[in-house]
Parts: sequence; C-alpha cells; structure tokens
Amino acid sequence: MREYIRHPTSVPINLHEIDGPIKHGINTLSNVSFGGVSCICEEPVEAGSNLHIRIDCVDPDFEVSGTVVWCRPHANGYEVGIQFLVSKDKMFLFRMVEQLCHIEHYRHEVDRKEGRQLSSEEAASEWIARYADKFPAN
Repeated sequence: MREYIRHPTSVPINLHEIDGPIKHGINTLSNVSFGGVSCICEEPVEAGSNLHIRIDCVDPDFEVSGTVVWCRPHANGYEVGIQFLVSKDKMFLFRMVEQLCHIEHYRHEVDRKEGRQLSSEEAASEWIARYADKFPAN
C-alpha cells in the first residue's frame, strides 16, 4: 500500500542528473504526491540516480532533489518513479506544489474538454471552489 496518495497530472518537468553527464531535459509529470513524483521520460533512468527536479508551471519554479526508485517501460518511453530528498520541515512546500499541479492539470482539462482557456488565476479560483474541500489534509 502506498504511503502517500498519488494524484494525476500532465505538466512538464525538467530532470537533470546530479553529479552526472546526463541531462534528461523536459519530460511529462504523470503523478505527484507528498513523497515524490512519477514522470514519462524518452530515455530510461537508472534506479538509484540522484536527480535535480524543476517544475516551471508554478511561480516561482519548484525545485527539489530526488532519487530514482524505479524505472519501467511505458508506451511513450519510460515511466520513472522519483522519491523526494528533503527534510521534514520543507514538506509543507510539497503540499503547495501538489495543489498547484492539480490546478494546472485542471486548467488544461477545461481547455481540452470545454474549450475554455483559463488564466492560472482563474483556474485556481475555480479549482479551489470545486475541489479544495476534497483535497486530502496530508
């Protein structure tokens, strides 16, 4: 059983290997949770690799380090699971980023399904009104 509930998303994520020559570039975030993320990459990433993670769709950019815990083939390349490396006092930041990723995902879904183009602020207002009370406390 998972320690944290994962939430689907589809925002760009930038990965780059710490202390290594490999730059994994822009990939697609597929799930985000309080403890880590999974994303779709074009190339495999070795388990145990330490990565620098940056999510640009939030302001300011969200940056954190993580360790690859698994990598498996996926229809669009490879799905990579990354556990955050952070002290417990910084964990509240992840809740904020988790919500921001939900809002960005909501903004894209509204555009795709309804043809409405929302600003980030409009999407946040709608998402909060509709879903904030259902968002897990931790």
